[in-house]
Amino acid sequence: MRPLSPFPPSTTSPLFGDGRLPIVDVARGVAIAQMIAYHLCYDLNYFSWIHAALTREAGWIAWRTAIVTQFLFLVGVSLALRTTAAGAIVPSGVRFWRRWIQIAGCAGLVSLASGWLFGPRWIWFGVLHFVAVAQLLLVPVVRLGPLNLLLGMVALAVGAMVHLSPFAADTLSWIGFSPSKPQTEDFVPLLPWLGVVLLGIGATNLCKRSDAPAARWLRASGAGAWPVLALLGRWPLTVYMLHQPLLFAALYLLEALRQSLA
Repeated sequence: MRPLSPFPPSTTSPLFGDGRLPIVDVARGVAIAQMIAYHLCYDLNYFSWIHAALTREAGWIAWRTAIVTQFLFLVGVSLALRTTAAGAIVPSGVRFWRRWIQIAGCAGLVSLASGWLFGPRWIWFGVLHFVAVAQLLLVPVVRLGPLNLLLGMVALAVGAMVHLSPFAADTLSWIGFSPSKPQTEDFVPLLPWLGVVLLGIGATNLCKRSDAPAARWLRASGAGAWPVLALLGRWPLTVYMLHQPLLFAALYLLEALRQSLA
């Protein structure tokens, strides 16, 4: 039942025209499709239909890390696309705060549901909690443009190298300096993950300014042959909140039916 990651779906910017950037929706849809597949494997393992050490085997850990990385990079992309060079939020601050309240509220629901399901391993700083805090922290630095690429690399390096025992307590471990992962079902600390968001911000600002063929292609690309992925990418928070309860309920009913017929 480990949540992986949702994203703010706003991908509009006056620098890129009035419409959405379909390529960003498609990229987010790719990450969401992987998230659903990962959680299906997690649920199948939970019901013992498969046997996999998702939290211990390198392959599973690498896949989860890749999914989270894709999502959080796109958090940075979305922040850069809806923030002007002067740091103002577009198209309106009201839309930003409405979306932020939705994310923070869903983070609270995840905490409540995980407390019921997992008890002491409840989720108190998972992906949604991280996204809510990261958006507040990083909106002011969007104006730094491509310099965010350097800041992102520094944040990644600091998060990977600095591990101090005083930060092992739950009250401080969310910062990212804890030498060990807390006892929780999902944990996304500020460091090193803020670095991934900063890389997304920096890369997007670089793309805005670039006239290279690759940058022009990204700005002009449509959903094309990937309409389903684009649709998933337009509704990330909704899909994130609904897919696991639906998957789990379906497998629970199938398991109950299997046992009744055994």
